[in-house]
Amino acid sequence: MFVRRFLSNTHGAAAAEMALILPLSMLLLFTGLEAGHYFYQQHQVVKALRDGARYAARQSFDDMTCGTPNGTVVTNVQNLTVYGTLGTGSPRINTWAPADVTVTVDCSVTGTFAQTGIYDSTDTARKVVLTTTVSYNSLFNGLGVITDSYSLNARQEAAVMGI
Repeated sequence: MFVRRFLSNTHGAAAAEMALILPLSMLLLFTGLEAGHYFYQQHQVVKALRDGARYAARQSFDDMTCGTPNGTVVTNVQNLTVYGTLGTGSPRINTWAPADVTVTVDCSVTGTFAQTGIYDSTDTARKVVLTTTVSYNSLFNGLGVITDSYSLNARQEAAVMGI
């Protein structure tokens, strides 16, 4: 009789179910928010590098020499990439600094297109390459699954047009 009454008693069942489900649902919530924030910051880095490469590609051929381009141009590209302006300001991502952006010019472009269009037989086809690695700034400091130990990496290339 006692066992049957104990097994049919439903008082507190909702609280017990909530206690079992709450940790898993909180983990899913924080992980989803952290993953969304990670992808948003990755998108910001890729978009910023694209803007920087587009700006660098429109610099003159004299400033975009093979190897390392003109120092002023490099500084402008780094500032534009990180801050969104040619000057300084607040970075698009808190942990990002202009020194994290590497700007190089690749002159080893080969193929038939390297001697067509804006490149004549005396010019070398040039490609500006921007790379960066940024420390990820976690929203919840590891409460989800993604922690501050992750990094955001991106690379962008554009043909130098010498405009």
